[in-house]
Amino acid sequence: MSKGKVLVVGSNATRIETKGGRSGATGQYLNETVIPVMAVIAAGYDVVLATPNGTKPHIDEVSDKVDHFGGDEEAYRKAKAFYAEDPSMNEVKTLATVIAEGLDGYAGVFVPGGQAPGVDLMQDADLGEILRHFHEKAKPTALLCHGPIAVASAMPNAREFRAALIAGAPEKAAEWAKGWQYAGYNMTVFSNSEEKVVEDYILHAKLYFNVVDALQIAGGNVTTGDIDFEPNVVVDRELITGQNPRSDHPLAAKLVEALNRATAA
Repeated sequence: MSKGKVLVVGSNATRIETKGGRSGATGQYLNETVIPVMAVIAAGYDVVLATPNGTKPHIDEVSDKVDHFGGDEEAYRKAKAFYAEDPSMNEVKTLATVIAEGLDGYAGVFVPGGQAPGVDLMQDADLGEILRHFHEKAKPTALLCHGPIAVASAMPNAREFRAALIAGAPEKAAEWAKGWQYAGYNMTVFSNSEEKVVEDYILHAKLYFNVVDALQIAGGNVTTGDIDFEPNVVVDRELITGQNPRSDHPLAAKLVEALNRATAA
């Protein structure tokens, strides 16, 4: 018997803007999506995947490698098969449909990373409505790597907030962020120095803004680990955030703990 439902919110973005009017390939990270989802299912929960347009999220090619699974070929193959074949990863709803069907039946929500959430999810009005529900009900809300930037969608003027960041106007962005539900929360996200590695060696271009800076401008109390790409998870009230790809297993464990506490209450 299922312990309850967990909403997994995916991105539909496949490109991210870079300075100079260009863009780079992006998507969700395979391990950041699959590891927490598999842990949630193993703990006895059902998973519902939803995205803005109702199509399956694109997996960033740079994440589709055994390196992100500790070099474990079996774990990598299992993850690829799960994402390709498991019904939970292939029966995708729109965020609007999830809202229309009702949010009360969900025990928690999870947003994976990859840079894609910084394109669409952070300014998606439907996700904003969903996150405000989970915030108001104090339900476990977990986000990994770049995923935590999606909490910006809960602010009243998320689209304007992102536009101000793209325009290089942090003061204006801070104005648009007023009234944000997560202001003052302790959180973590992909660090600026980790992002520089992606810019230099993967994108070969500069992004318009860093997710650390964006969340700090919005009012988040953002901290990152002392060593790049080492696991780091921060928990504050219902909010569970993981810093980078290697935070996948620790975040999954914290999410399952929070779900078990919430559903046992």
